[in-house]
Amino acid sequence: MGSRRQFLKTTALGLGGLSVGFSALAYITDFSGLKEATGDMKINLTRTPTYCEICFWKCAGWVYKREDGSIWKITGNDEDQHSNGRFCPRGTGGVGIYNDTDRLKTPLIRIGERGEHKFREASWEEALDLIAEKMKSIASDYGPESVALMNHGSGGKYFGDLLKAYGSTNIAAPSYAQCRGPREVAFINTFGEAIESPERTDIRDTKCLVLIGSHIGENMHNGQVQEMSDAIDKGAAIITVDPRFSVAASKSKYWLPIKPATDLALLLSWINVLTTENWIDKDYVEKNTYGYDLLKAHVSSMTPEWAYGITGIQPDVIRKTAKEMFNVSPAVIIHPGRHVTWYGDDTQRLRAVAILNALLGSWGRRGGFYNPSTSVLPSYPHPPFPTPKTTWRDAFPGQFHLADESVSSKICDATIPAELRDFSFKAWLVYGTNLIMTFPDQAKTIEAIKHLDLMVAIDTMPMEITSWADVVLPECTYLERYDSIRVSPHRKPSIALRMPAFEPKDNTKSAYWMARELASRLGLLEFFPFEKLEDYLDWQLRQMGSSLEEMQKIGVKTFEREADDLYFTPGEQHEFSTPTGKIELYSTAFADEGFDPVPVYTPHPEPPSGFYRLNYGRAPMHTFSRTSNNPNLNDLMDENSLWVNPKVAKEWGLTHNQPVWLQNQDGKKSNFSIKVRITERIRWDSVYMVHGFGHATKQLSRTYGKGVSDTELITNVMTDPIMGGTGMRGNFVTFLTEKPEEALS
Repeated sequence: MGSRRQFLKTTALGLGGLSVGFSALAYITDFSGLKEATGDMKINLTRTPTYCEICFWKCAGWVYKREDGSIWKITGNDEDQHSNGRFCPRGTGGVGIYNDTDRLKTPLIRIGERGEHKFREASWEEALDLIAEKMKSIASDYGPESVALMNHGSGGKYFGDLLKAYGSTNIAAPSYAQCRGPREVAFINTFGEAIESPERTDIRDTKCLVLIGSHIGENMHNGQVQEMSDAIDKGAAIITVDPRFSVAASKSKYWLPIKPATDLALLLSWINVLTTENWIDKDYVEKNTYGYDLLKAHVSSMTPEWAYGITGIQPDVIRKTAKEMFNVSPAVIIHPGRHVTWYGDDTQRLRAVAILNALLGSWGRRGGFYNPSTSVLPSYPHPPFPTPKTTWRDAFPGQFHLADESVSSKICDATIPAELRDFSFKAWLVYGTNLIMTFPDQAKTIEAIKHLDLMVAIDTMPMEITSWADVVLPECTYLERYDSIRVSPHRKPSIALRMPAFEPKDNTKSAYWMARELASRLGLLEFFPFEKLEDYLDWQLRQMGSSLEEMQKIGVKTFEREADDLYFTPGEQHEFSTPTGKIELYSTAFADEGFDPVPVYTPHPEPPSGFYRLNYGRAPMHTFSRTSNNPNLNDLMDENSLWVNPKVAKEWGLTHNQPVWLQNQDGKKSNFSIKVRITERIRWDSVYMVHGFGHATKQLSRTYGKGVSDTELITNVMTDPIMGGTGMRGNFVTFLTEKPEEALS
C-alpha cells in the first residue's frame, strides 16, 4: 500500500496521469490565473466565509480578495470538520464558475420549439409574472399537486418552501433515485437509521476498509479522502472490489477484480464465511440483532466455491478477506458507497452490505459507523403549509412504500399521461440539476417534458435542460449570495455561513430572491416574511446564541455534543428504530411488503457478443456534468476517454487515442466520438468512461462535443422494486470506427 502522501498526490489530480508534488491542493489555489509569488505578503487581503457548492460535501472555507476586489484564492476553514482547512481540486477551482463567460446572464423566455435553445431576453418582472400566471392557471385546472420541483443544491430549499406553501409536496432530488436511495432504504430497514451526507463512516479510526464499487479518491469526497489517507498511514487494510483498477485499488492490500453485476454473490459468500466460521461479534450480534439464525440458514449454501463460479473471485481470497475484516472488528467498514443504483436489485445489495457491518459489530463503534450530531436550526413561525390532496405516490398505488423521499424518476414517469393513472404532472420547476444528463433514458425524459404546460429552469449555466425550458431564470453563483446556514451532520454539531464575496454579475439573482418574488405574486408572502435573507439568517443565529456579525468573522462555529454518544457505550442495551427494536438481519418491513427479508442473488444479463458492459465513474476535478465547462477545472480534464482492455483493442484493431463512436444494445449511437485509452486496468468484458462529458449544448463553449455522454447510452433502466431507484449498469456498447450519419458535428 502507498502512504498518505502518495494517496493525496494521486487523488488530487486524478486520472489524467498529471504529476505534481504533494502540495497539489496548494497548486490548485492558483486556478484564478492570478499568480503572485507565494511568498508575497505585501498584498492586503480581505476574506469572506463561504461553503462550497461544487459538490454536496459543502466544505466551509474562505474567499480571499485583493484591495481592488479581485479574487486571490479560495481555501478551507480550519474549524470545518468537512474540510479540515483543506479544499479539494474542485473546491479551489470553484472561482471558475464565477469567471465563466458562458454563464446565464438574464432571464430568458422561449420563442422556438422546446429543445432548440431559442429564447428572447426578458426582464425579471416579465419572467416571474409569466411563471406565476401559469402556476395559478395550473392550480385552478389541475390542482397545485400537479407541479413538481426537481432540485439539487442549496437554493432548492427556497423553491421547496414555495412549492409547499403553494400546495404541493412533490419535491425530489434526483440524487435519491439516481444515486443514494437504495443504501438509505437498506440501512433504515436494517439499523433504523440512514447513512446521511456526509456519510457517518469513521474512516479515520478504521483498521479495515472495504470499498465495493466506491471510488474514494476519484469521487473526491474531501473528508473521506483525508480520513482514508490517515487510515493508510496507520496501517489499515484496504480491500477494493472493482472490475477496474481504480486509484483506491492501487492503494489496497487486496484488489478483487470482480465480474460486473455479481457483487451480491460476493457479499452473500462473505456472510456465509462469517456465520460458518463464527467470525462474528458474538456478544454484539446476540444482544442487538434479530433474525441471525434465519440469515445463517439462508446463506448456508452460498459458499466461496459457489461465489467463485459467479464472480471469478478465488475461494481462498474470499476467505482471506473475510478473515481480514473479522480480525480487526469492530473497527471495520464495508463502505455503503454513494452511487449505488446499478442493476435493479440495489436495495437488496446494500442490505447485504448493512448485514455484513452488523455481523462485525461496526455500527455505532469506533472505526465503524459513528452516531452523527446535527445542529437544530430554528424556523421563523409561519402559517401551516396546506395539506396536498395527492402526491407522486398516488400515481403508483401499492408501490415504493419503503421509499423515504420523493422519487424523481417516478415523477418523470407520471408526467407522461397514461390511461390507468388518475393524474399526471403539468409543471416542473428544475433547480440546479441538468436532468437531460442526469436521468437515464433521455428519450423518456424528453417525452415527459413535451407533455408539460410549464417548465422553469433555474441555473447558473446554459445546460441541456435549459434548452427545454419555457422560462430560464439565471441564478448568481454561490460566491455572490447568502444561503441557508449549513447544518450538515458530523462528529460534532456545527454551523457554517455562506455570504457573498462579490456582487452578482450581470442580471442574475439569488434563489431566495426569486422564490420570494414568486411567493409575492402567488399571494404566499406570509411564508417568506423576511425581505432579505441575511435578516432571516441573523434571526436564526441569534436564537442559537450567535449572530450574523459573529459568523461573518468566523465562518464556522462548532458546538460540543450534548451527550457522550459518538459511539455506543460498552454493554449498552440500544433501542433501534426498527419494528423489532433490533438490528434486523431479517427485515420484517421487507417481508410485510412482499420482498425477500434477506437478500437473494439473481443473475443479471451479460453483454451480447461484440458488446461490453458500460461502466462509468467520476474524476476528482469534476462534479457530474456541472463542472466540465468550468474554465479552471476544464483545464485539468477537458474530455473523457474510453478505457479498453488490450485484448479487446487487439480484436478490434483499436489504437491508443483513436476516436470511436459507441452504439448500445438498443441501437442508440453516441452524438460524438471518444478517444480510446488502452489499459490493463479494466476487465475485458467492460469499458469505462468518466461521467459528465459529451455536452450537446453549443452555448457551453469549452465542453461542447468533447467526449461521450454515458447517459445518452443508458436506455435500459432496471427499476428497483423496493424504492424505485434507476439501475443503470445493464447497458452494453460496441465500437463504431466511422462516424454514424446521425452523429452531431
